Formats: sequence, structure tokens, C-alpha cells
Amino acid sequence: MDRFQDLKNKEVIDICDGKRLGFVCDVEVDICTGKIHAIIVPTGGFFRNNELVILWKNIRKIGDDIILVDINCDC
Repeated sequence: MDRFQDLKNKEVIDICDGKRLGFVCDVEVDICTGKIHAIIVPTGGFFRNNELVILWKNIRKIGDDIILVDINCDC
């Protein structure tokens, strides 16, 4: 993965229930290490400005078009 844009074009799906969570809109980066800490997916529709923050450790697989996550992971 070379750029943030590569993540932004991917749909996020929860592997527990197959629910489509949306598309990555932003990332949180650890400024000390330069590593991605979490991906951010907007939720709640057009007028509500809520975000789902998914920690990097909860990402199970990054494919060509989708990112599979386990948002209920207690790792």
C-alpha cells in the first residue's frame, strides 16, 4: 500500500455480520512512527457527522476493493 488514496477507495466490511460499514474517509497516524493507527469511516447518513474509528489491529484483510474488519475484536 503506497498512499492514503489506496485506502480511501476501499469499502469496509465487518466480518462478523457481513455489514457494509462504508468507505474509508480518513486515517489516524502515529506521528512518532509514521504508522497508521486507525481508519475512519463516516456513519449516520448525510446530515449526521458521525465517524466509526477502526483500530489497525482490528483490520483482518486488505483486498483490492475491500477491507475486512472485526469491529468487535477484544485484542
